[in-house]
Amino acid sequence: MTLAIAGCATQQPLPITPRADIKDAPVVRRPLAEPAAPPPAAIAKPSTPAPPIVAPPDTLYVCVADTAEGRKQTAIEFAPKVAALCKRHPEMGPCQYERDLCRRSGGRVYAANGQEITRQIEDEYDRKVLRVRFRAN
Repeated sequence: MTLAIAGCATQQPLPITPRADIKDAPVVRRPLAEPAAPPPAAIAKPSTPAPPIVAPPDTLYVCVADTAEGRKQTAIEFAPKVAALCKRHPEMGPCQYERDLCRRSGGRVYAANGQEITRQIEDEYDRKVLRVRFRAN
């Protein structure tokens, strides 16, 4: 039984949208180019700021995960209608789902302007809308 619990606790990488599905997908997740590797001295210093997040055009969010292999950035793009909705109302379900998926995969979510979307910001979004959550007893 312990193995089943441990298996559920591992983080799964953020799924990338296959090239064949990009045209018709409502949400496209594609890896961004690897940022330039910092000099070895910068790696040793924890106070060195991380490289800035650069989002391609039409990208609302960037999922950034620091792994043993290095920093991985994934652009999260929405279909035009959903993107327009998420720009006006980031508290809506499809937008929140993608941000939560990024966090579950061990990443941090950044807006296109480079601002991190933290849990405190998510809590502010939740205050804007009434969230009804049903619990099974």
